[in-house]
Amino acid sequence: MTRRSAGSRGRSSQVSRRRRGARKMTGADLNEDNLPDVEEEAHQLLDISQLKTLSHAEHADTDESVWAIAVQVFIPFVISGLGMVLAGLVLDEVQHWVVFKVVSEVFILVPALLGLKGNLEMTLASRLSTHANLGNMDSRQKQWSLIVGNMALTQCQATVVGFLASVVAMVMGWVPEGKFDVAHGLLLCASSVVTASLASFALGLVMIAVILSSRQCNINPDNIATPIAASLGDLTTLALLSGISMWLYNSIDTQPWLAPTIIGVFLVLTPVWIVIASRNTFTKEVLYTGWTPVISAMLISSVGGLILDFTVANFKGIAVFQPVINGVGGNLVAVQASRISTSLHRSSRLGKLPQHARTICLNPLEALCSRGGHARTARVLLMMVVPGHLIFTCTISYLQAGHTSITPIFVAVYLLAALLQVLLLLYICHVMVHWMWKKAIDPDNSAIPYLTAIGDFLGTGLLAIAFQFLYIIGDHDSDVGD
Repeated sequence: MTRRSAGSRGRSSQVSRRRRGARKMTGADLNEDNLPDVEEEAHQLLDISQLKTLSHAEHADTDESVWAIAVQVFIPFVISGLGMVLAGLVLDEVQHWVVFKVVSEVFILVPALLGLKGNLEMTLASRLSTHANLGNMDSRQKQWSLIVGNMALTQCQATVVGFLASVVAMVMGWVPEGKFDVAHGLLLCASSVVTASLASFALGLVMIAVILSSRQCNINPDNIATPIAASLGDLTTLALLSGISMWLYNSIDTQPWLAPTIIGVFLVLTPVWIVIASRNTFTKEVLYTGWTPVISAMLISSVGGLILDFTVANFKGIAVFQPVINGVGGNLVAVQASRISTSLHRSSRLGKLPQHARTICLNPLEALCSRGGHARTARVLLMMVVPGHLIFTCTISYLQAGHTSITPIFVAVYLLAALLQVLLLLYICHVMVHWMWKKAIDPDNSAIPYLTAIGDFLGTGLLAIAFQFLYIIGDHDSDVGD
């Protein structure tokens, strides 16, 4: 006992001497030799604080039951799906308008502009939802700063992406045929820019109102903001694109100056939005770093538009289902991406994955079938695909819309395509969001544009394959093009 006590006293005195030596250490003592030790101790302290935050985040995630997630997501999901059905009805009708027949490149614009809800509005909803969950929107001053900065940012991005989408549509539509029409090019550009800007402004205001209201009602905005953005986005964007393009088409001969004037006005306003966004603390970084995902997503969606342009010529019935399957896939994966991003913001610092998510490329079964966490949410979202699409398909059938009879074989093939799309998207979402976080890329700004664009590409491609398969087996009627 005496030796142990003496040993203990010896160790205590050594610890005391080290502490006194640490107190006496001055700035001159912090040379290059001992700096790594200080940095290592600092990182250890950060890891301890992250573990505490992680336990709190996991506890908060556990408190949100499967039932609460399902109710909060499914109701906006159904509402958004009905909005997509209406968008499909609009596309089914306007495909016969003269502007869509003469300037068929407008079809290439459809997925690119509808995808703006993923590029801009749903990304805006994800950013603001994260800020709301972190308490950054609790004060009036921060609210106004976030609102003004983000609205200016989305206007800038909408104008640039709308312009680039029209250029891509012209290249994809005209280069293979070796033709170029200046009047039609100006029509495409003006229609795209005006549609993108007006839709972005209107939906941005709705997103802000939804997120502020959800916080007051103690509802997680991650669960409802992105579905509501999807519900209004497709219908608003498609209606604006159809109406504006038809208006500009009718004015080609009587008012040839109209389209170039519109393009000039929006291009002049772009520097104003850049100045406002660059002076805002919350949007300055996104303004400089957020272009790659937005433009890349637009290009991916444009490929889906090229598929749509080709497929509509052969199967008229695809028009009414294209916004629905694309919207559902983008809607559900955006909810998952927003939730994972918020969880990462709560549990660790950007660039360092939390302990429970160190493996990025998980086995698909593990990513979707493991217990609890994001896999549980993925299963809840996946279970909504079949009942959701059945509701939307029955609505289309009841309204007698489209050019395709809703037969049992059609429903089975269509649901298989929809399930495959969402399965792939949820796994890609898990890998992409965690990979971006590890690379110090904020997924709130980058993940959703890529995911919704991939959803558009997969949805349009799988739908085209489904219609081709149904045609081969003989399950078709007036869906075949004239």
